[in-house]
Amino acid sequence: MSDNAELLWGARFKAAPAASLTALSRSPDYYFALAPYDLAGCRAHARELARAGLLTAEELSVMLAAIDALDADYRAGTLHPIMADEDVHTFIERALTERLGPLGGKLRAGRSRNDQTVNDLRLYLRDNGRKLVGALLTLQQALVEQAAQHTDSVAPGFTHLQQAQR
Repeated sequence: MSDNAELLWGARFKAAPAASLTALSRSPDYYFALAPYDLAGCRAHARELARAGLLTAEELSVMLAAIDALDADYRAGTLHPIMADEDVHTFIERALTERLGPLGGKLRAGRSRNDQTVNDLRLYLRDNGRKLVGALLTLQQALVEQAAQHTDSVAPGFTHLQQAQR
C-alpha cells in the first residue's frame, strides 16, 4: 500500500499530486474555524453509533472524552491543523485517531462528508446568528437609553436630506 492510501484520494493514484494541486485542494485556513461545530457533530454521531450497536458503552465513553479533549485543546490554541489536513473533517479525524488509534477511525462509519459540512455550517450560523441578535439588542437598548435621556433636547429635523424647518 502506498503512502497515498491515507489521503482522501489515495486509493486512486500511485503518486502524490504536485504540491501546488495539494495546496489548491486544501480548505482555506478560515474554514478550520468550524472545528468546534464539527466536534459537536462528532459527539452526536458517536452517540448514534453506540445506539446502533457499533460502539460499546466503554468505547463511547473513551471517544467522547477524547472529543472533549480535542475541543478543549483547539479552543486553548494548542491543537492546530497541519498541511496534510485537507479540511476540518480530516483535521479532526487525524487528531482523534492519533489519540485513540483504531477506535478513532470508527467514528467514520455511516458519515457523509457533505452532511458534516452542512451540519457544521448550520451550527456555525445558528451560533453566530445568536451572537449578532444579542449585539443588536444591546445596541437597541443603548439607543433607547440615549433617547430617554434626551426627551427634551432640541434636534434639527431633516427631510429628504434637507432641513425640515428654516
